[in-house]
Amino acid sequence: MSSLIPVATLGTPRIGLKRELKFALESYWSGKSDQATLLQTAKDLRAVNWARQKARGVDIIPSNDFSFYDQVLDTSFMVGAIPAFYGEAADLDTYFAMARGSQKGHVETCAHSHIHATGHGVPAQEMTKWFDTNYHYMVPEFSEDQTFTLTSLKAVEEFLEAKALGYHTRPVLVGPVTFLKLGKGVANPLSLIERLIPVYVELLKALAAAGADWVQIDEPVLVLDSDAEIQSALQKTYAAFTAEVPQIKILLGTYFGGLGDNLETAVNLPVA
Repeated sequence: MSSLIPVATLGTPRIGLKRELKFALESYWSGKSDQATLLQTAKDLRAVNWARQKARGVDIIPSNDFSFYDQVLDTSFMVGAIPAFYGEAADLDTYFAMARGSQKGHVETCAHSHIHATGHGVPAQEMTKWFDTNYHYMVPEFSEDQTFTLTSLKAVEEFLEAKALGYHTRPVLVGPVTFLKLGKGVANPLSLIERLIPVYVELLKALAAAGADWVQIDEPVLVLDSDAEIQSALQKTYAAFTAEVPQIKILLGTYFGGLGDNLETAVNLPVA
């Protein structure tokens, strides 16, 4: 039974009550189990999380808060921000190569003296602290000629997965402004915002088509010191979302500190 005041969660731990995800990952990485087993463990954990929240009276349950490694890395994968030396395959092995590096494959020098990586013999992306917490994330890498494409529909797939089990969830996304601000490789990552917005719009439209009515977009960049460029990027981004996908209501999430001088910007964004 729903409460008079709706109860919502912004996300839930993914590791499992008995650290099932940790053990499943270690087994897969060591070659003791296959990808199908890992994917099934993940699916089972998501189902348990949704059921537990429902049983405890949560009215608004999140989806896409699950990750095999890190939500920022998930976002890099989602928008196609995959450095070329990881290869062209947007698959789970590429994802884990970005997360952990890989000794598979090797590096070759062609006749034109260009270095080419084959397979996944590559280092991991840089890891650094997620704001002022002890959680770490994989730093997105961009280039001046960066393009973005919707490479992963994980958010849609997990929304539909929950829907099939009888849960109408609110998908969670790392916001585009936070994602760019935390990246590296170009002098000004926020200069890429107009290239990134259409990918998020495409994803929001796909979520709407799947039946989502609310989406939670997290922008913890709002707790950083006031910055006119951040504020401009936020205004441009959420104006585009409202104009392009009016059927989706957006819950703007932020955390790790007060909004300070960003408060006025936040409350005036066109979000629900």
